[in-house]
Amino acid sequence: MGSMTTYGQYCPVAKAAEIFADRWTPLIVRELVLGSRHYNAIHRGLPGISRSLLAQRLRRLESTGLVQRRVAGKRRSVEYRLTVAGLELQQVIEALGEWGARWAFTDPRPDEMDPQLLLWWIRRSIHRELLPAGRTVVQFDIRGAKRETAWLVMEPSDVSLCLQHPGFDVDLLVTADIATLYRVWFGWIPISRALEEGGIQLDGPATLVRAFPRWLKFSHFAPVVRAAVEERRGAPAPTHRPRGVAVHSRAPLSSAAPHA
Repeated sequence: MGSMTTYGQYCPVAKAAEIFADRWTPLIVRELVLGSRHYNAIHRGLPGISRSLLAQRLRRLESTGLVQRRVAGKRRSVEYRLTVAGLELQQVIEALGEWGARWAFTDPRPDEMDPQLLLWWIRRSIHRELLPAGRTVVQFDIRGAKRETAWLVMEPSDVSLCLQHPGFDVDLLVTADIATLYRVWFGWIPISRALEEGGIQLDGPATLVRAFPRWLKFSHFAPVVRAAVEERRGAPAPTHRPRGVAVHSRAPLSSAAPHA
């Protein structure tokens, strides 16, 4: 493991930055805050990082007391969990994300759009309590600058993302332009507008077509993005999210509400 960068300053900001501000470390902490516990799940949420660098960063977080590595379950699988000190970084991640949504967030560039990553975020951000009983299979045909076909196999107890056909009949087909799906996910435009304009199309039984938008939690930062968009347009920012959640009183970014 490489040596830790130091600033040579006796200052709390410098000391914190030495631990937290390494490349990829804030996003690794984001994944842990969002509920990822296993190495492969963390890596799936960070497709741009090499496996060796991820392992190095996790070891560093463990050595600095932010992450606890433990073996759990009958299969003796390795889990990574934030310590008390690590959990306090949730507030830092939220503040950083909100600042980015207000001041550093524009329409996604082609190189920033990753269909598999976006579907991974969607997969862990489903209102499972609203799903029909039994299994529901949703096929996503992503079009535009990036193309992908993938499936969400959803049950009230679990949601899985499959990059190969899962072998079950498809209940609902979602055809979406990748840029439009990103813009909907992060609150630039409402899904109703994307459906009206054809950027997202739903094909299947009417009950599932009507229910699908309600299954999506959307990004945790969507209210901030939406408010920033309204402010840039010179219109009053909305005071409430859909379903009556206040913009400035969102649920904490945590595994209880895991969405990027």
